Formats: sequence, C-alpha cells, structure tokens
Amino acid sequence: MANFDEVIDRRGSHSVKWDVMEAVYGVSPEEGLSMWVADMDFRPPQAVTETLQSMVDHGVHGYYAPDTSYKAAVCSWMESRHGWKIEPEWISTTHGLVAAVALALQAYTDAGDGVILFTPVYHAFAKMINNNDRKVIEAEMPVVNGRYEMDLPELEAALDGSEKMLILCSPHNPGGRVWSEAELRAVAGFCQKHDLVLVSDEIHHDLVFSPARHRMMALAAPEIADRLVTLVAASKTFNLAGGMTGAVVISDPALRAKFTRAHQAAGASPNRFGMMMTEAAYNEGEAWLEELLAYLEENRRIFDAGVNAIPGVKSMKLESTYLAWVDFAGTGMAMDEVISRVQGSAKIAANYGESFGKGGDNFLRFNLGCPRSMVKDAVKRLQDAFKDLQ
Repeated sequence: MANFDEVIDRRGSHSVKWDVMEAVYGVSPEEGLSMWVADMDFRPPQAVTETLQSMVDHGVHGYYAPDTSYKAAVCSWMESRHGWKIEPEWISTTHGLVAAVALALQAYTDAGDGVILFTPVYHAFAKMINNNDRKVIEAEMPVVNGRYEMDLPELEAALDGSEKMLILCSPHNPGGRVWSEAELRAVAGFCQKHDLVLVSDEIHHDLVFSPARHRMMALAAPEIADRLVTLVAASKTFNLAGGMTGAVVISDPALRAKFTRAHQAAGASPNRFGMMMTEAAYNEGEAWLEELLAYLEENRRIFDAGVNAIPGVKSMKLESTYLAWVDFAGTGMAMDEVISRVQGSAKIAANYGESFGKGGDNFLRFNLGCPRSMVKDAVKRLQDAFKDLQ
C-alpha cells in the first residue's frame, strides 16, 4: 500500500514547485503551501524507485538503447488501460510533451499560421505557439451547468483562414472536463472540415474519476488518423515529470514522417532515466494508480466542500486531474485583492487563472496532489483569509 499521507520535505531538492515559489509568488516555503506546479508530492510506485536504484548500483549512465522494452510497455498500457492498440513504430519519444508540442508546430505549421486553443487551457501551449512565431487563436469556452463546453459554431464564425492546427487538451486542464465521445467527434469533424492538424494532448488520461471515462481521440474518431497527433506520458499518472519523457503517437506514415524530420532536426535523444522509469511504472504501477485515484478523489471532496463554503467562491467539480480550478468572481473582489489574500494571508502559492488565456481571469488553480493534511490546511487557511465573507 502506498502511503500518500507521508509528508515529504521537498525543499532544497531542486524542486520547481517548492524551491522557486518564493521568487514567483513571494510565498516562503518555510511557512507557505506550494499548490501551483503540476507535479505531486508523492513517491512513485516502488518499482520505479527500484529501477532507479539498480541504475545507480550499476554506476554507468551512458546513452540509452534499444527502446524495444520501453515501447512494448507503452503499447501494453494503452491497450490494457484504454483499449487502444498501437504499434511500436507509431511512437516517437520526446523530451517531455511541451517539447512535443513545439516539434508538432515546427512539423506542420509555418511562421504566422494560426493555432486554435480552447481557453482557458494549459498555459504552455500558448507559450510554445508564440515562441515559434505562430499565432494563438483563442476560442473561449462558456461554462454550462458548471463545466466547460466547446462552442464550435462561434469558433467557425471567427476563423480567418490562417489556422493550420488545433490543440485539444483531453482531459481538460485546468477545468478537469472529460470530453464525451460526441464532443470529441465534433472536434474531429471540425478539423476535417477546415483541414487542420489535430494535436490531442491526453497526458491526464489516466487520472479520471468514476463515473467519467476518458476516450482516446484515436478511438473516438479513427477516420482522422491522417491528421491526428496524440500525446501521452506516464509523467502525470505516476509523478515522473522530472524524467522529461513523452510519447507522440502517430499512426499515419506521412504525418509521422513530417514529425520525425522535425524531431531529427532538433537533435534530441531519449533520456535513459525517464524511459526506464516509464517502463517500470507501466509494467508494475497499476495497483498504485488505483490507490492514488481513490486518494485524490477524497482530496477533491474535502477541498471542494471547504472552498465552496466560502461565500462567492466556487471550485469547478473535477472529472479528472488533481488540479482544482476555483472561481472567485462571486466574491465581487478584484483579483489583486483575491491574490493578496491567498498569497499574503493564507500563504498559498496557486497558479493565476489569467495565464491560462481568455476566460481564466477570475480563477486560481490549486494542486491537490499532496498529502491530505496539506489539503485540509489549505482549506482552513483559505476560509480564514476570507472569513469576513462568512
């Protein structure tokens, strides 16, 4: 049994989440809570630790090859967990999935081309688009019955002809939506109609709470294989983000060849530590994942109940991920005041909603992938920071 209640001191361990939060948010790690960067404060499955220990014991850390067993583990996981049968040759291993997005932009678009995002959405997408001199096309999503929906007719009316790619976050970060098969098929049809390459970032595909069920885009709309690039990784599932290893799955040979050329042009090689951790996690980590999901679901319940008790504050109910998306609009406060209370009074570092694009202005994102004691502490701190609203 995994001990997710264990409080592991990550300060001074070269942790972005803990060792950089004071510089970014002014919240000291000595007295504050770090709830921003999307990695968890949990140890990975024991098999991962044992694999790393065996590498240390061996003592030689040269270039990694062959990748046969790694790709077999990826294929096995996708089939057993998601019913998605893929072939090893469809997989390109990248230095994380943000790098994969950049490579896809370079492979399928040119400078000045438009790339569609359904916002608010994971902030690194827009950064990569801008850094590659492409144009961000924001399709702001309305909140319908407490959750996000994609408004494809409104997006279609706003197209200017420059669009060459659409990046879908599935499941959605930060809103936690698990898109229905009908919604996925609608997006696929939209991309077909407008001749767009569809990059489906499915990194959170394993972190889904019952009764929601994630559907791989490749299964929901197999007819778009000639324009579909699927991004998956073990990093969010098993807390291996530092391994910087992602899998880009492209079944269509012509589409895959374009990505391979961009990948080769970047001169990137696999990270042996990340690939071996991924293999160990996929082969032996399923029981750990089931325990994690139960633990995160209770963290979600406690956090939502406590935060939603603050007048004017509403946490969007997560169907997936461990990232709570909290709307402060109902308080009537300017976000500067909200942030002052969260950072200054509660001493919590949380992501600013505005960084996720249009529609995120009144939100903060809180990471619930931490020991339950920290979730309870965060709830108390937030209730105290807004106690004048009680």
